[in-house]
Amino acid sequence: MSHPHPELGPPPPPDPDTLRVVALGGLGEIGRNMTVFEYRGKLLIVDCGVLFPEEEQPGVDLILPDFDYIRDRLDDVEALVLTHGHEDHIGAVPFLLRERPDIPLVGSRLTLALLSAKLGEHRIKPETVQVGEDDRRSFGPFDLEFLAVNHSIPDALAVAVRTTAGTLLHTGDFKMDQLPLDGRLTDLAGFARLGDEGVDLLLADSTNAEVPGFVTSERDISPVIDKVFDEADQRIIVACFASHVHRVQQVLDSAKSHGRKVAFVGRSMVRNMNIARDLGYLTVPGDLLVDVKQLDDLRPDEAVLVSTGSQGEPMSALTRMANRDHQIRIEEGDTVLLASSLIPGNENSVNRVINGLTRWGAKVVHKGNALVHVSGHAPAGELLYVHNMVRPRNFMPVHGEWRHMRAHARVAALAGLDEERICLAEDGVVVDLHKGRARITGKVQAGYVYVDGASVGDVTESALKDRRILGEEGFISVIVAVDSTSGKIVGEPEIHTRGAGIDVEAYDEVIPKIQESLEKAASDGITDPTQLRQLVRRGIGRWVNETYRRRPMIVPVIVEI
Repeated sequence: MSHPHPELGPPPPPDPDTLRVVALGGLGEIGRNMTVFEYRGKLLIVDCGVLFPEEEQPGVDLILPDFDYIRDRLDDVEALVLTHGHEDHIGAVPFLLRERPDIPLVGSRLTLALLSAKLGEHRIKPETVQVGEDDRRSFGPFDLEFLAVNHSIPDALAVAVRTTAGTLLHTGDFKMDQLPLDGRLTDLAGFARLGDEGVDLLLADSTNAEVPGFVTSERDISPVIDKVFDEADQRIIVACFASHVHRVQQVLDSAKSHGRKVAFVGRSMVRNMNIARDLGYLTVPGDLLVDVKQLDDLRPDEAVLVSTGSQGEPMSALTRMANRDHQIRIEEGDTVLLASSLIPGNENSVNRVINGLTRWGAKVVHKGNALVHVSGHAPAGELLYVHNMVRPRNFMPVHGEWRHMRAHARVAALAGLDEERICLAEDGVVVDLHKGRARITGKVQAGYVYVDGASVGDVTESALKDRRILGEEGFISVIVAVDSTSGKIVGEPEIHTRGAGIDVEAYDEVIPKIQESLEKAASDGITDPTQLRQLVRRGIGRWVNETYRRRPMIVPVIVEI
C-alpha cells in the first residue's frame, strides 16, 4: 500500500502516455473537493469545493483549494466537471472563474442551476454544458461518460474518464439506496459494465468506509418525521442543509397531511428550494407555502419553518434563533427538528445551538435521539459491492479523513486488490497512471487558502495564530519614548491591556524592570528600535509568564523623540 512520504519532492514531467492525478483538496478532510487530471498537456478538473472553518480558524469564512498548481496553466483546462451541487464540491467555483471566466462547467441540470444562481451573486455568467446519466462527451483528450448515483441531493453523477493511457472511474459522493425517494438508483449495471471493459484506476467516496453494512433508506425517515408532527402542538422548526431537496420534500408532505403551512427561512434555503421547485425536483402543493412574514397570522400549531443552520453555523437562522438574535423567537413548547448528520468538527457548535434552543423551552429532536437523518454516503458493505463489480486494477480512496481513507483501503484489500496497487494519498500528492500501474511520483503545493470577507489568500497561518492568541490570552501594548540620539528612555513606559486578565495596578511591578533593561541597553550603545522592542517584549513576556502563567500577545511600541 503506497502512501505519502514527507520527503516527496516535485514530480517529474509526465510521460506522454501517463495520466496524472492530483487532488488539490478532499483527501484527509471532509470538504474542499478538487481533483485535477492531466493528460498530454491538457487538464480536466472534477469538482471545486470549499471547506468550512473550525474554531481554531477565527474570522475565516471559507477555505479554498490552492490553485497555484494550475494557475499558470488555466488555458490548458478543458472543462470543470461538477459531480453534484453540494458546497464542498461547487463552493469554490466562483473563485476559480475569477481567474479564467470561460472554463466550461459540466454538470447535471440541478447542479448547474444551483451553481448558476451562486455565480449570479458574484456577477459571473458561466459557460455551461448540461449532461445527464448515460451521456458521453469529449473534452480535449478526455472522453467522459456520466453515470447516475444516488446521494442526499438529486442529480448526482459519477464520471468515467477514458484516455489512451487508461480508464478511471470517479464515483463522486454516492450511496446505494434501493428505495430512493426520487426513484433514481445508483447505476450499478453501468459500474459493472465499466468493470468488464476494464477500469485502470478507481477513485471512490470514503466518508462512511468505517461504517459496516448498508445504508438505511430515505423512506425510513418519513414515519419519524410524521411522528414528530403528530406529537407537536405548537410550531415546528426543521433545520437541514439548504440543498437537501429530499428531506425538504418529506417535511412538505408531512406538513400537508397535518394541515400546516410551511415557510422557508434563510436566503440559501429560499433560493435553492425555488430552483428545485421550478425544475420539478420539489413538489409543492398549491397553497402550502407562505412567506415568513405571514407566520404571525397563523396559530402556532399551523406553522412549520424550514431553516438553515443544522451545523451550528454562526450566522445561520437557527443559531440566531437560539441566541435570540432573529425575528423568529423560540417559545416554550416549540419543536425543533435537526434533520441532518453532524459534519466532523461541528459537534461543539451544534451542541451549543441545541442547548440554546432548549433553554428557551424548545423540544429538540436530532440524530442522537431519533432516526431523523440517513447518510448520503455508502458504508463499507456497499463499497465492497462496488469494488467487486468494478474490479479496478488500481485504487485511490478519496473524500474522507485519514481514518476513512485507510478503512476504504482495507475494503479494497478485502476485495482482492494487491496492496501495492492501492494509492493512499493526501492533498497535493501526485499519482501517475502509466501502463496500467498507478504510482505516487511526487508532491505539489496544496495548502489552505483562506477567505476572510473580501480578502482571498491574504490571511496566513501566522495571522491565525495571532488571532487565536488574542482570543485566548488577550494583548498587552507597551509604549516607550526614547531619545533618538542616545537611546535613553524618556519618561515612564505606558502600558495598555485588553483581555489579558491582569489588573492595571499589577504592572507597577514590571515597569521598573523595563526601565532598567532599556537604560542598560542605552549604556551599551543599543539604539536600534527593533532591538529595543525585542527587549521590551522579552521582559514583560517573562514577567507575565512567571507571575500569571499566561502568554498574551505583546505589542511594544518605541517612540523616538
